[in-house]
Amino acid sequence: MVIGVRPGLEATRYSYSARCTSWPTNPLRMSWASRSAASRVRAPRSTHVRGELAEEILGPPRFFARTVEGLGWDTLGHGSIRSVTTEQSDINHLGQPIGRLVPRWIPRPRPIARPIEGRWCRLEPLDAAHHADDLYRANSADERGRMWTYLPYGPFESPECYCAWLEQVVGRDDPMFLAIVEGKGRAVGVAALQRIDRENGTIEVGHLAYSPALQATRAATEAMALMMRLVFEELGYRRYEWKCDSLNAASRRAAERLGFVYEGTFRQAVVVKGRNRDTAWFSITDVEWPRLAVAYDRWLTEDNFDTEGHQRLALSKLTLSNPPRDR
Repeated sequence: MVIGVRPGLEATRYSYSARCTSWPTNPLRMSWASRSAASRVRAPRSTHVRGELAEEILGPPRFFARTVEGLGWDTLGHGSIRSVTTEQSDINHLGQPIGRLVPRWIPRPRPIARPIEGRWCRLEPLDAAHHADDLYRANSADERGRMWTYLPYGPFESPECYCAWLEQVVGRDDPMFLAIVEGKGRAVGVAALQRIDRENGTIEVGHLAYSPALQATRAATEAMALMMRLVFEELGYRRYEWKCDSLNAASRRAAERLGFVYEGTFRQAVVVKGRNRDTAWFSITDVEWPRLAVAYDRWLTEDNFDTEGHQRLALSKLTLSNPPRDR
């Protein structure tokens, strides 16, 4: 990603922020000469820089070029990055930029498994005795087992095998598994809150196992919104993560649709089912949550769907229309 600065940049505060819209081509496929030429082109209008340190950090006000490691060329497959923001809000006694203060910060509470009611679905603490039969039947509709390809377990050969796995994971604090129950009371999917870092206010959503009955439904989206609302509004966490196999295009598209920001790929991160996995990282912060909450609420309204249940306005249009603002 190449970022440009207009001449005459004035310092107003110690802050640096960068944003990028879609580039016309994938830089990975560009020749070195083309990349060099591209580096001399100013960024889209949404790019901006503020701060007394801009010249020191980014080069002379007249012009600078900067590549963000791990973000500039590794995109979601179409050569675009929604936003990247880095902030410095203070200067230490050595003249170095340092992170902004987080006032009155204390470790956040640990989430407690409990039912969470939504309009289109209900989240319930995962229970093998109560949910196993429904989940196994719903998952069996995926005859080829595509939903299990990128998970470290499954598919399961029998209801007994699946129930035995559920019994091993239910009742844990981390990961904390939840069943996604649709309007008729049937469990049709599983999700979990994991890698819970109370000290830093970070939490990850994972173990997403959506049966065909849940995929591409309002309940599927609402389940994610309910979990985020719990994390940000009730528990006060600062960061909500989504990680997936970098080859899992469906998961990457889902993260982008929900408004997650792509942060980079950890190469050779883990071994899953005997194969290498590069892990793509995405996140939403507490600053971004309010506008995304509005987007989810608007998308989930009855008026957004016709009589056959087809959406009138895509969620991605709502989550991508207003890029994150500076703090």
